[in-house]
Amino acid sequence: MFTRRDGKPWEPTYLTAINAETCIGCGRCHKVCGRDVMNLQGMTEDGELVPFDPEDDDGDDYDRLVMVMENPGNCIGCSACNRVCPKDCQSFTAASELESAAA
Repeated sequence: MFTRRDGKPWEPTYLTAINAETCIGCGRCHKVCGRDVMNLQGMTEDGELVPFDPEDDDGDDYDRLVMVMENPGNCIGCSACNRVCPKDCQSFTAASELESAAA
């Protein structure tokens, strides 16, 4: 358990999942995350994920965009992505729960 500067207890909650059903692929979470935790992917009408390249993509290979977790270990638990998500499609798990699951 950690403490804040004022001495009150604080426990980080880490991003553990992004719901592709509710994600609209707006990219707000990606923009506020400086840790390279997630990335935009295209999703076909069959639900298959395909690479998305904003520089060289006309959108023919996918039906819509969704955010996916690319490097979950980079998450520091700041929850900035959750604060900007208009669809609340992310799931978070407390650090203590992740520790007990790994043991």
